[in-house]
Amino acid sequence: MTHGNVHLRIDGAIASVTFDRPAARNAMTWAMYEALASICERLREDRSVRVVRFRGAGGEAFVAGTDIAQFESFASGEDGVEYERRIEAGMVLLESLPMPTVAVIEGWCVGGGLAIATACDFRMCTPASKFGVPIARTLGNCLSIGNVARLVAAFGGPRTLRMLLAADMLSTDEASACGYVSEVVAPAELDAASDRMCAKLAALAPFTQAVSKEMLARLRSSALPQAEDLIRRCYASEDFREGVQAFVARRSPVWRGR
Repeated sequence: MTHGNVHLRIDGAIASVTFDRPAARNAMTWAMYEALASICERLREDRSVRVVRFRGAGGEAFVAGTDIAQFESFASGEDGVEYERRIEAGMVLLESLPMPTVAVIEGWCVGGGLAIATACDFRMCTPASKFGVPIARTLGNCLSIGNVARLVAAFGGPRTLRMLLAADMLSTDEASACGYVSEVVAPAELDAASDRMCAKLAALAPFTQAVSKEMLARLRSSALPQAEDLIRRCYASEDFREGVQAFVARRSPVWRGR
């Protein structure tokens, strides 16, 4: 099944979702986010599927964020609030799939791509993969508080601060050291390694997996405060507009703090 640049294939108990926009390093368009949500809604009801694998096409990136050109139409902070609500709703759909999910990462895993990978249960990657949310350098926006909470749970507070405040990209070694990725394999071995992981997960008790996932999700989300005022403030800033304009013009942004 094909939803534009997002493809779903089901082979027995294993579903595979591919982000297929390699010329743009699989950067997500609004239509791709909508397709991902539709696929998750379908898979949620398919009891024959026991594990879902997510992967980017082309070998250069899992997903290199959201297509920034789409932000040119934003006119106010409310546009940013609505965008982050929509992204967060999609991540909740992915996170709440009852079966285990695996992100197979090759190359860049950035911004919205990192959010997708972090909403998965397991991640494996190649040695040259890179992880980050460099929005303090590139765009001047922010994440939903749900996505920030997922990053803290997966990477820890100090690494999350480095990604968000210092725009640092983390290496595979760092991602492996903190447990973010469970396996690092050579590109030529990635297919076989992901097949093995998916087969292992598909053979285990589905109710135990589903209930354990839901327990962990409730623990993560039980005390999240409201943060739409912060999102509105960031997306309404002149700096955000400067970030978008600079990206489209292929120049470095000039941050003015207003």
